[in-house]
Amino acid sequence: MQQISSFKNQTGGCLYLVPTPIGNLDDMTFRAIKTLQDVDLIAAEDTRHTQQLLNHFEISTREISFHEHNTEQRIPELIAKLKDGQKIAQCSDAGMPSISDPGKELVAAAVKEGIPVVPLPGANAGLTALIASGLVPQPFYFYGFLERKHQQQVTALEELVNRPETMIFYEAPHRLKKTLATMAEVFGDERPAVLARELTKRYEEFSRGSLGELRDWFESHEARGEFVVLVAGNPHPNKQEDAGQPQSLQEQIDAAIVDGLSTNAAIKLVAKRNGIKRQDLYKQYHNL
Repeated sequence: MQQISSFKNQTGGCLYLVPTPIGNLDDMTFRAIKTLQDVDLIAAEDTRHTQQLLNHFEISTREISFHEHNTEQRIPELIAKLKDGQKIAQCSDAGMPSISDPGKELVAAAVKEGIPVVPLPGANAGLTALIASGLVPQPFYFYGFLERKHQQQVTALEELVNRPETMIFYEAPHRLKKTLATMAEVFGDERPAVLARELTKRYEEFSRGSLGELRDWFESHEARGEFVVLVAGNPHPNKQEDAGQPQSLQEQIDAAIVDGLSTNAAIKLVAKRNGIKRQDLYKQYHNL
């Protein structure tokens, strides 16, 4: 078991994980500002974006780019600097490093090398949206961004359809309409959901309703700004795996429909769960 106290190695290298505001610059903490001032180097997701933050707080620390496309190149370089005794702050464009942003690979490499890693608390879009959503705040399940292709989304959501926790997703405005349609397809039109957009900014807004209502709204309205999508958990999850007797395929489909899935989504879910072809189960269910 590895135990390292970050505060016992002040003379050596150290990796600081520094959250940045998700919109409102006033959410930058005093500790985050001081850390960015004191470190030797800032590893930033987008140096141009982070430079605006540094300029605002009159921070002159040197930056280096660290993003999803250069992790293999940068990690050995950053680890070498940390081993040489440098203190490095890693930050993404907004919010927490590693949460739907770069960071986890560098943290894993630092931990493997016995380099102290110090996390700073700060802004996070998912939790900020959750506490104002009106949905059950805990337990919750954080997912982040879904895959972009429809069938990949369906597959991922089918795995979540029976989760009882409030679920948290992120989505870009140009993909929101399709993602809401897919969620309604899999979770059902009546599943409660909340959309939070432009959090902490001037046009912060919460939209509450069912997935069907939210989908229909954005069929005729333009989505603007980054979104957090919160979906209520399933209050009646399918407990067939705990039952004394296994359910028939038709009973499994019917139970999934009762839980809020459309017929086609329920058939897909049950087919995957039982390792059979969806087309065959579709014909069997509809007596074709």
